[in-house]
Formats: sequence, structure tokens, C-alpha cells
Amino acid sequence: MDLQQKVMNAFIGKVVRKDLAFLVKGGLPVPTYVLEYLLGQYCASDDEEIINEGLEKVKQVIQNNYVHRAEAESVKGIIRENGRHRIIDKVTVVLNEKNDEYQATFANLGLTGVPIGTDYVRKNPKLLSGNGVWCIVTIGYISGENVKVRWEIQTLKPIQISNIDLQEYIDQRKNFTTEEWIDFLMHTVGLNPEAMNRREKFITLARLLPHVENNFNFMELGPKGTGKSHVFQELSPYGVLVSGGDVTSARLFVKIQGNKEILGLVGYWDVVAWDEFEQQKGRNVDAVLIDTMQNYLANKSFNRGKGTHEASASMSFVGNTKHTVPYMLKNSHLFESIPTSFIKGAFLDRIHLYNPGWEIKMLKKNSFSKGYGLITDYIAAVLHEMRNDDRTAVLNDYAKFDGSLSERDHLAIRKTFSGMMKLIYPDGKMTDQEAYELVDFAAEGRKRVKDQLYVIDETFMAEPTKFKYINLKTGFEVSIETLEQVSNQAVEHTTTEDNTEEAETSTENNETSTVVANAEGGSNQHPTKRPRIPILQEKSMSFRMGQTGVSYEKLFAPYMREAKEITVEDPYIRASWQIKNFMEFALMLINTRPVDDLKLNLFTNEEEDKIPDLIDKLDDIKDDLASYGIEFTYKFRDFHDRCIKTDTGWTITLGRGLDIFEKYSPYSIASSKQDMRKCKEFTATFMKTKNA
Repeated sequence: MDLQQKVMNAFIGKVVRKDLAFLVKGGLPVPTYVLEYLLGQYCASDDEEIINEGLEKVKQVIQNNYVHRAEAESVKGIIRENGRHRIIDKVTVVLNEKNDEYQATFANLGLTGVPIGTDYVRKNPKLLSGNGVWCIVTIGYISGENVKVRWEIQTLKPIQISNIDLQEYIDQRKNFTTEEWIDFLMHTVGLNPEAMNRREKFITLARLLPHVENNFNFMELGPKGTGKSHVFQELSPYGVLVSGGDVTSARLFVKIQGNKEILGLVGYWDVVAWDEFEQQKGRNVDAVLIDTMQNYLANKSFNRGKGTHEASASMSFVGNTKHTVPYMLKNSHLFESIPTSFIKGAFLDRIHLYNPGWEIKMLKKNSFSKGYGLITDYIAAVLHEMRNDDRTAVLNDYAKFDGSLSERDHLAIRKTFSGMMKLIYPDGKMTDQEAYELVDFAAEGRKRVKDQLYVIDETFMAEPTKFKYINLKTGFEVSIETLEQVSNQAVEHTTTEDNTEEAETSTENNETSTVVANAEGGSNQHPTKRPRIPILQEKSMSFRMGQTGVSYEKLFAPYMREAKEITVEDPYIRASWQIKNFMEFALMLINTRPVDDLKLNLFTNEEEDKIPDLIDKLDDIKDDLASYGIEFTYKFRDFHDRCIKTDTGWTITLGRGLDIFEKYSPYSIASSKQDMRKCKEFTATFMKTKNA
């Protein structure tokens, strides 16, 4: 049974085909969850006929009931002529103290001061938040003389699911593998899982952490068009997206009006997301806002007016980067694009997870899901219900972190671990390997914050943190590094004096000074540096998913340099990209060493239906390499292990053979330059035969 059928069977009536919202939406400024609320009522099926009929009904509802601002007067006329009319609009409520009544404002219809019953407000307090709630409303018209307000709200229903059975959702997890469940969640947020690797899926799902964890402090910076604000704007009626430049302390926390204190956004929403959280000319941030924010991020409370207020809203900061990661690591830091007022240790140290948005590709047409996922208001309600399920203590069963970590470090890692566990393993059942995948992801997200604090605020250098832990299942020590550190080690900021000394020692060990004689027989005062021939060592190397800076030349060239015969054993040299990998290996040999009289052998698997075509291609390669002096031979046999062997005694065992790179566009720089490509996760072990 494929994933889509599993989804339909497990969540009958709660799923919808994710491309339908795009078909209906057009240019309407309506969140996806509003449209999927309607689609879920009419199109929750995999029957094309039912879907097509449902689409027509939804389009009719939108046409007849959604209020376009340009048609507001026409809609008012319909209400007057018919006496009542049902509309879909964004409603905001305020208390009119003079009249002692609640009054509603309709964003698109343009009505203000419409009385609304107290019961509606009590059941839906977010109406008072100042940001508005999308609702289905029946508005009546009162005709006659001496009528103070002619409009009346007869029925009002916020567009969100009324109740869910959380245990039913959790129980369905057992029917899916981990990979299937992750892909299911990707479809649910509207993205195509086939367009991303596992790490990119984790980064994408991490955007849901503020929705599933109380008081989670999240930041993601990256290039434009990578979907950073999508889940905050489109996914949930429990979250609100505000422009970073329009946030004030009064709007966010408490507005003081006379003797009254009116609670701000954090009092009504699960998530307050700051969009466009970046430096903008002419915009200054209120110092009171920053101080209040710092206190709230640390203590879940804030002091405004006469008292102390508590709230559970998570804070998310999303914005665009101005430079590439290598540039920022070399010349500034990874927080360089956020408003200058926030670039200080006291604020940034409160961020639980810095999500690397630069690792996500720009969203294109094939980036969006055409499969089935949960209706957005259903998954939003699930995440809302799971916020009070604290799983931070589970981390203690798997890892003991180094004592140099601060309490904020520990809290950040625990909260990220808890949130990711609720998302991917809601039933709590996971293997040790899966658990440590969450531990490493959580620790890396916090280390990214701490690494930049060393650059921004020197006071953090006084007590440098060692991000490592003891694996309580094996007893081994595990060190954590961010992927950008691993991929850009040459330009990484040094964070401790020990690292500096180590780097200098390494330089001295790998270079030797050469004094250049001048014409008079003297010597040049400025010695030149000549690289030593590297000493080949037995070793094992691990490479992470998404890592860059890796090439065949860096990996293999030193071990191939003295060999007269090289044998590549890879059972999967048959598809076009696999053959290209082999040719790039041969090109590496040509570019890095003399190849006259070099013998290059290939052993690969036999697959009868493909052998004739493969033989033709390998014969072409043989003829081509011969023109460079390389004697190329190939043989077919049935085997699985992958390695490279030399007649100098070296064996390089490769878990993935030569297929170490992720898919890349043929029109990208990466197609011509290997170290610009993202890697798959793999290991390489270098062993020397003793008698060679």
C-alpha cells in the first residue's frame, strides 16, 4: 500500500489534496487554512468525480460569500434586499465602554461598530486580539425608522475545527514508517517531500516547533523565496504573522488605556511570528520593546503597567539574509541581517533554535505538494492540543551533555528535542538511532546560536561551551558541529585560544619554509611557503547530509598519486549520473597526476537487460581515456561492497561508492564544481595493506 492510500485510510474525512487550495485561491488574500476548511467539507476524498463536484461547490461558496473589498457596497446591497446574507470575512472586536457593548469591524466589508453578542466574544477571545479572525458570519439588516445600527450579527463561526480526538491522531502513527510519517507531514504543510532530502525535511518541520511547544523561541534567516513565513501565515488559525517593522510593545504585550491594561498579541495566540525581521532604513526599535521582549523570552512573563503578566505564546523571528554563509562566517556573523538593536548577547542567548534557512532551496513549481495531507485546521488543532505535552525529560534517557553548557543551552536543546519528538514520534516510540538524530539536530540548532555569540559578544568567551554529550546507550562521547562549520572550516571564526594555537600548529606541520637565493648569493628576507607532500594515514571519515566542500580530488587524489594501477569496485555504474561520477573520477586523475601508462580498472554489477547498452558506453569511455594514456578495462560480476584499490596497497572503502553527491541542477555551478555540491551522508575508510 502506497503512502497516499495509507493516509486516506488512516484519516478518513480529515485529508485533502494539497494542490486544490491553489486551484481555488487564485489571487485571493485568504490564508490556506480558510480554503482548506471549505475543501475539507466538500473534497475530502480521492474520488476524482467527488473532488471535481466539491471544487465547484467551494468555488460557488467563495463567489457567493467571500467579500471582495471592491464589491463591498454590492454585498451590502444584497444584505439589505434579502434581509440577511452569509459572508466570509476577517472580524475584529473592540469593547465600546461608553455603550458598554462589544462592537465588530469587518475588514473587507468595511463595516464598523456592529454590535456583537457577548457569548461570541467569550467563546472566541482572539476576536479581541486586534489582529482579526476569519469567520463565517450571517449578517442581517434592520429596516425602518429610528434604528441606531442597521446591521446585526445573527450567527458567527470562526473558521477552525471545533474539536479533535488527539489520541486517535497519535494512535495512527503506528501505521506509518518514520520516513512515511515525515513525508506525510511534508504533504500536510503543502510541500513535496520528493524535492527535499531528510535534513531539509527536518529543517522545514522545525518551523512547526513554535506551534507545538509553549514559549519556544525560534529564529530562521535565509534567502528570499524559501518558504520561511509560509507555515506562520498559512497553516494555523492559532498563530499570527506580523511585520517586524510594525511591532510595538503595546501591540505585542500590553496596551495601557487610561486605568485599563489591554493584553496584546502574546495573550491570545499560540505563536507570534515576526516577518521581515531584518534591518530596514528609517525604522528604529523601541528600547522598551527590546527589554520587555528579553524578559518575556527568558521568563515567560513581562512587566507592563501595574503588574506582571504571564503568557505561553512562542516567538518566531524570520527574515532574509543579505550575504552567503561563507561570506558571513568570514566577515561578520550569521545574525548580521537582523535589526541592529537586537544584535546583542542578552537577546540572542534566549533563542532556542536557529534554523538554517539557507539550506532550503528556493521554492519552485515542483516544490509544492500534489498529494494528500491533513486539512490544515485539523493539524493546527492537533499541534495546539500537544503544546501542553512536555517531553523534555525524555532527553535524559539518551544523553548527558557536558557541564560547560549553560542552563539556557540545556533548556533550548530539551525544548527542541521535545517538539521534534511530538511532531515525528507523537506516540513516543522511536529507535535509539532515531532518538539521537533528534538530539543532534536540537544541539546543533543551539550551537549555531552560541557560536555566533562568541563573535558578537566577547563576554561569552570567558566560559566557552563544549557542545558534546555522553551517549547513555553506548557510553561514547559525541561532539556536535554545525553543518556550516564543517563545510566552511577554512573561513570559520575561531572561538577559543586553544583552537587558534591548534590551527597555527597545524599550519607549521604542513608547510616548510624555503629561502630563495638572490643574485648576489644572499637570501630573500621573506621566505616563501611550500606545501609538504601530505603524509598518507589510515583513517575513517564521516560526511553529513547536505555538507559541501567535498570533492573527489580532496578525498582521493593524495592516495592515487603514486599508483600505477587503480581499481574501482562499484556495483552501480549504469545510470547516466553514475557513469558521469566515474568519468569525474577519471578526470580527477588526469588533473592531479601523470596518467601515462596508468591502468584503471572498473568492476561493476551485471544486469542482463542493461549490459549491451552499458558495454557501448564503457567502450566509448575506454577509447576516450586511451587518448590520455590511460588503459581502461571493465568487468561485470555480482557483488555489493564498494571500494577503490591501488597497487600501492591502499583500499578506500566507500559506503556509497562514487555516488556521494545529492541531485543537482545541470544548469548550476555545482554541475561543474564538485565542492559546491551537497553531499549525501556517507563514510570513507582508508586502510593500508601491511606488506604493500
